[in-house]
Amino acid sequence: MYSKKAEFLAELIGSMFIALFGCGVVASVVIGNNGTAINIHIAWGLGVTFGIYASGKISGAHLNPAVTLALATTGRFSWSKVWYYIVAQMIGFFIGAAIVFAVYYGKWIEVDPTFSNTTGVFATFPAVPGFLPGFIDQVVGTFILMFLILAVGDANNTPAGANLGPIIVGLIIVGIGTSFGFMHGYAINPARDLAPRLFAVAAGFKNNGLTDGTNIWIVPVIGPIVGAVIAAIIYDITIGKALKNNK
Repeated sequence: MYSKKAEFLAELIGSMFIALFGCGVVASVVIGNNGTAINIHIAWGLGVTFGIYASGKISGAHLNPAVTLALATTGRFSWSKVWYYIVAQMIGFFIGAAIVFAVYYGKWIEVDPTFSNTTGVFATFPAVPGFLPGFIDQVVGTFILMFLILAVGDANNTPAGANLGPIIVGLIIVGIGTSFGFMHGYAINPARDLAPRLFAVAAGFKNNGLTDGTNIWIVPVIGPIVGAVIAAIIYDITIGKALKNNK
């Protein structure tokens, strides 16, 4: 059993690494004009993989408030830990975004000196206007993520070895990105979107989806939570139940 401090730091550090790889690759493509969408999908998957390797032994590597809430809702995780897991995740993603901005700053002020057009390096934005299209996208994407995390990690199923689990989850992220990354940028993680978006606001980025009156930030916060909780419940009453009954 690890201390609260250790769990907090593990979630923070794991989340930071996801942001470093994820926001970093988007900065490389957008600010550096270096790469394409496939670079983004692969790097986000690698970020999740290495974030899990960094933190999994200590905290379980939730690295996502939607995952934390879904696990708590279905009795897999203590509600008393939820608040500091989510706080740690938010801080980790914020720090990661800040580091990416510092690394790319010299080029950034050449490409977008007024910070008017590049908030998308940090946060997701809809492909079409309106709440519902992006919301459906986020629910579906996070449903896939949560359901497959449970399937891969279920001891009653055919779980990946402890050292392969992070790679499998990273590949799930790549699959979601390539298949469902268009409609709202596949945030599928409230902290991944909101914390870097908060950094963008603090750094003075305009058209940020938070302070510009569009309320875009709501979709990648609420959608993933709904999708993850639904996925965990449906897993338990379908695959999970069948596996337990066949033990």
